Amino acid sequence: MIDPSYLVAVGGVLGALLRHFVSRAVPSEAFPLGTFTVNVLGSFVLGLTVFQEFGNEAFLLVGTGACGSFTTFSSFSVDVVRLWDDDRLLSVGYAAANLFGSLSAIAVAWFLSRGL
Repeated sequence: MIDPSYLVAVGGVLGALLRHFVSRAVPSEAFPLGTFTVNVLGSFVLGLTVFQEFGNEAFLLVGTGACGSFTTFSSFSVDVVRLWDDDRLLSVGYAAANLFGSLSAIAVAWFLSRGL
């Protein structure tokens, strides 16, 4: 059996690299679209990992490791505060869009996992 710490570490490396590539590929100068993208995608993948019940080792690798380092609540929080200084309505909209987008992605993962 593989040490659970190694699974989390490998997943963390993969998630961090993917986060870096997404942040470079998604334009985010005027609006933090990169953070929004990784949070919604990460929520979808984590939802699939949980609802498909792949097992503890897969959850440690993908859920805790990869999704944990791919998604980012801290960057999201900083983005909300930065937007607040410039445009309060946009800041609130961004926060709501992150919540709605992430919850919607989890719902889609749930429906796909149930075969609906």
